[in-house]
Amino acid sequence: MDAIRTERLTKHYSVGFWRSRPYVALDALDLQVGQGEVFGFLGPNGAGKTTTLKLLMQLIFPTSGRAEILGRPVGDVSVRRRIGYLPENPFFYDNLSAEELLTYFASLFGYRGADRTARVSRMLDDVGLGAERRFQLRKYSKGMLQRVGLAQALLNDPEVVFLDEPMSGLDPMGRREVRDIILRLRDRGTTVFFSSHILGDAETLCSRVAIVAQGRLVASGNVAEMVPFRVRGWDLVVSGVGVDRIAEVGGPRAEVRQIADGRHHVVLPEGASLDESMARLATLGGQLLSVNPVRDTLEDFFVAQVRQTEDREVG
Repeated sequence: MDAIRTERLTKHYSVGFWRSRPYVALDALDLQVGQGEVFGFLGPNGAGKTTTLKLLMQLIFPTSGRAEILGRPVGDVSVRRRIGYLPENPFFYDNLSAEELLTYFASLFGYRGADRTARVSRMLDDVGLGAERRFQLRKYSKGMLQRVGLAQALLNDPEVVFLDEPMSGLDPMGRREVRDIILRLRDRGTTVFFSSHILGDAETLCSRVAIVAQGRLVASGNVAEMVPFRVRGWDLVVSGVGVDRIAEVGGPRAEVRQIADGRHHVVLPEGASLDESMARLATLGGQLLSVNPVRDTLEDFFVAQVRQTEDREVG
């Protein structure tokens, strides 16, 4: 049984005042997400990511097609207790503190007494809210509100979690904490479906991804299969070679940039011999500080797919 499944899921809106016309926000989306996997849903602004999540949450209703969560139609009451949802811009009653808000939500799920108190405290600890948990939400930054939203999405220990741009508004430490939470959820068998513009996070966290552009699915599959990861060159950081001779390390086609006194960044192009460059570096008396292959990334694949879709629309 798939954790999430959509079949030809479509959403049209009417736009315009005098002569309304249909706008296709989502066009015949077919997705299958297995239980226990972290699935990335990627696309530019207006691609249909938030529309898809709202359809799965039944905040809006499809024009055609169908969707299931845990083998049941979306909206099935028995499924609601088994899922968690973080919207892109969570909005809460801002006179409450984070602690009071989560206590209220825990009560809706039927938790009482010491169990409720312990659960609320644990969730706030997990998202990195300390003494701030007793402040009114009106005093929170966007990133802090995002943490509260994530805590409420996980409050009921859901089997499937839907996260719409979970890294939005977070500082680097907050993003790291959210990544750690997602990995912990994966390790205990929770399905995580999240949309994101931050492709590096998807590449790090996801077993599979789907890319949408202009409401259409343009690619879906295992990250390793979608991105060939071929070596397109080598990235070196070297020291101990003078400015007048550093170009000899990489040869005539290499890119050279000075980082600081005595240190240079050298990028060898595709086809260049790393062994030859290392030998020249040794002859010049230099030292290799780091070496990394330059590979295709998920971002490269993402941009190529979106541009192809846009070109087809124009054509």
